[in-house]
This record gives sequence, C-alpha cells and structure tokens, in this order.
Amino acid sequence: MRGEAFAHGAATIVNAIATGKGAAFGIGLKTWAEVEIVSEKGVVAEIEGFEHEDPTLIRNCVETVLAHYSPDKELGARVKTRSEIPISRGLKSSSAAANAVILATLKAIGAEYESLEAIKIGTRCAIKAGVSITGALDDACASFFGGVVITDNRNETIIKRGLMPDGLKVLIHVPDFQIRKSRLPLDRIKSMKNIVEFAYERALMGDYFTAMTLNGLAYSAALNVDQDIAVRALSKGAKAAGLSGTGPAIVILIDEEQLDDFLGEFEDVKFIVTDIYNGELCSHEKGDWQ
Repeated sequence: MRGEAFAHGAATIVNAIATGKGAAFGIGLKTWAEVEIVSEKGVVAEIEGFEHEDPTLIRNCVETVLAHYSPDKELGARVKTRSEIPISRGLKSSSAAANAVILATLKAIGAEYESLEAIKIGTRCAIKAGVSITGALDDACASFFGGVVITDNRNETIIKRGLMPDGLKVLIHVPDFQIRKSRLPLDRIKSMKNIVEFAYERALMGDYFTAMTLNGLAYSAALNVDQDIAVRALSKGAKAAGLSGTGPAIVILIDEEQLDDFLGEFEDVKFIVTDIYNGELCSHEKGDWQ
C-alpha cells in the first residue's frame, strides 16, 4: 500500500507564541511525502537532502495515523519527504511536512477522515516532537487549506478564514542560520503580548498587512533579529514585511507589477520569489508527487 501527497508552506501574519492566538497564510512552496505501508512495525523516515534532521515528527505522525485508523493491524511504514521549504527558518516546514505525511499515510491505508481531524494529528505530534510551542494550528491550517487562517491554538479552534488580495508576490529572505524552538527566549517573547494582541485584532478586522508588519517588528525585537531588510522593503513600497514565525526568514509582500523594480533595489539581497497560496484543494484531492 502506497500513498503520495503534498502540502504548502505558509507565512506568519501573527505568531501565536506570545498569546496562544495566531494567523498565517499559505505560500507557493511545497513539501512532498511518499509513504509505503509495510507489515513490520516501525517507521523508517528519510528527509531527502537533510539526512541530519531529526525525523521524530514524521515518525510520530505516521504512528499516530496508523494507531487511530488501523488499530487492529500490526503495520509500519517507509517514508520519504522532499521539500522546497527551508527548514527551521519560520516558513512552516514542520507543518507542511506533518500535513503531507499524514495525508500520504491516510491515502496509503484508504482511510476516510475529516480535514481538521487530520490537521490536529499533526499539531499534536509537533508539540510532542518539540518542533512547536503551541502546535501551530494557524500554520498547519494555512498550509492545508490555503488563504488566511486565524486561530486560537490553545483551544484548537479556527476563529476565521479569509483570502489574501490578488496581484501580490511573496519575497522571502532566508538568512543562513536556523532558530530552533528549544532555544527561544520565551520571557522576551511574552513581553510583547500587548503588541501582538493588537496585531491579532488587526488581523481579525482583515488588515493583514498592518498585522503582519507589526507582528514582525515585535518578534524581531524579542528575538534580536535584524529588521533592516524589512524596514528597507517598507520604504520601497512593500505592502507588508516582517519576520515569519520565529525566523530568521523575512517575508515581504509586494504588488506583482513592482517585482522587477523592487528586486533592482535589492541587488545585494537574495530572495526566494513565490506566490500566495489561496486555494482550497490540497494533496489528498490532487495527488501530486511532481
């Protein structure tokens, strides 16, 4: 039995660590998963190109799906993932990997499921694996559904869904270092609670650009991440710019027609250029390992 699936990355509008409530939107970068079910217990996982990365999240996801949907069978799996999403940079690589692996496993065993139930398997496994503080329901839902998703992560509820405006490009600057969840200065992050709550209120009102920029400034200050590129981007007409997740990636939103001129102003900076993912369909409906 074999299943293949993919899920999208996402970017932060409001990071949930300070308050337990967050917001995110889907982006065009993807993670793919291929799962082969075997008759021996145990999960063997390969993260293509990142063999040094800990596969605990992947194993947890597969084991949880098998235990929940095939409790009477002694099954294991061989799992392979590959991704366009930089790992541990704030671009929801863990959420995308969990979604893709869970969906591929469900497809492999032919299980019927509800979307939010599948997503919550991933968020709970992420906490267990130590790759998320809150479970990142906002990130996982944005990865799965696309568009904007605003959540209460502590209560595992979706508060509101929406769409990002058309005609935007996503520019991502990815510094050459990682920020691991185990090393976060939680006291400094929680000191930004009032600012982050205001950003969350703006997101609820549909003012995603202000929310994203304000959140980015607050978390950059808490994490001591350089804000120069985000500020420069805003000065050159970006709609929004700020730290995504706990960084260090900086995500910038600009009008499509501004792209060439904007990149010309930043010849000293490397960007990944991608699109917003506003779509509803995900891998279990499209089935794509391309």
